[in-house]
Amino acid sequence: MIYEFKLPDIGEGVVEGEVVRWLVKEGDQVREDQPLVEVMTDKATVEIPAPRAGRVAERMYAEGQICPVGKVLVTIEVAAAGEGRTAAEPRAAASAPVATGGAAPATAGAPAAATPAGASVLATPATRKLARELRVDLRQVTGRGRGGRITSEDVRAFVGAAGASPLSVGAGDPSAASPSLQPAATPSAAGDVRIPLRGVRKRIAEHLVHAKHTAPHVTYVEEIDCTELVLVRAKANEKLASTTPGVKLSFLPFVIKATTAALAKVPQMNATLDEAASEIVQRRAHHIGLATATDQGLMVPVIRDATGKSMVQLAKEIDRLAEATRSGKATREELSGSTFTITSLGTLGGLMATAVINFPEVAILGVHKISKRPAVVGDKIVPRDLMNLSITFDHRIVDGYDAARFVAEVKALLESPGLLMVDLF
Repeated sequence: MIYEFKLPDIGEGVVEGEVVRWLVKEGDQVREDQPLVEVMTDKATVEIPAPRAGRVAERMYAEGQICPVGKVLVTIEVAAAGEGRTAAEPRAAASAPVATGGAAPATAGAPAAATPAGASVLATPATRKLARELRVDLRQVTGRGRGGRITSEDVRAFVGAAGASPLSVGAGDPSAASPSLQPAATPSAAGDVRIPLRGVRKRIAEHLVHAKHTAPHVTYVEEIDCTELVLVRAKANEKLASTTPGVKLSFLPFVIKATTAALAKVPQMNATLDEAASEIVQRRAHHIGLATATDQGLMVPVIRDATGKSMVQLAKEIDRLAEATRSGKATREELSGSTFTITSLGTLGGLMATAVINFPEVAILGVHKISKRPAVVGDKIVPRDLMNLSITFDHRIVDGYDAARFVAEVKALLESPGLLMVDLF
């Protein structure tokens, strides 16, 4: 018999998933619970196991295509003895984050009517957000995606049909206002390598474009004298070598401690904009995201309630999250929910960079490399350990004065790091 395996509900609010990678081929024999396919949703990448043992008959969606929840993902030829069995929900383990902020491309399908009254609307969170921005009732929109899914293009087409101005149509995507701005195909030349834009990399691209198109970015830069910080860190690590073997402080715990103290004094930096309610929401908890490079792309594991953690606790949590993220074992909870993000390339940090805000946050702190450079101290030019900090902020929410005041607080603490060492343990 042929068993039709439908994409299950794999998370609250998830209505569809992108097929990132098939782990089996048509014709393969599979065991029950054998990894079958990797699917990316708006919330996480999950590895879905086979619900039944048998032979893979047909993969209904290709890699890079979108499969709505409840639609047949794959068919499996199973033994007749299992005809009366009901498959249990598959065990899907989250393994990577998804950067939200852009809808998946529409997949061709038969035109559907507007959603009947009382029926649920099939649309991604990104599409719903666009509809709120454009004041569109999704129940009035005809979904032309697979299975009647409403796409961002459907929303924009609905607004255009209603006679909206090009400015309002393009609120979520400036290129939507004019066909001439749509990207053209790139011709290939000998030796070129084409890599499909899908999965985590695709979500990162969508998230960053959405952030840049939504928030007016402004960057402010300040120089930090880290000479004392370098000495204090070295002394702290000497002490830890004898009292807490295996724990070593990088500069990042100091930066996090200084950041949370500054956020407490300038709460507008630890906020988000609720556009639907026209309210600025200042977060009281300090959940610090750490931009982390992985083989799949940039991810942001989160240190929860960083204010209440000691320097040693921060160091341990940084190492644990970095390892889990790079190995693909970080959970969805560990990769979402940040209120403020720090990005650092360590020794590769360069002199200065303008980071992209981790939307819907309102600011991101860029930490750059520490290097010896000449500085004026009193009336003398002396070598000092100097570093630049950059703060990139959403100018809709944060004024330049607040951003400068925030950086001044961070600077004061990093230049007098003894104040940060009160709770080493």
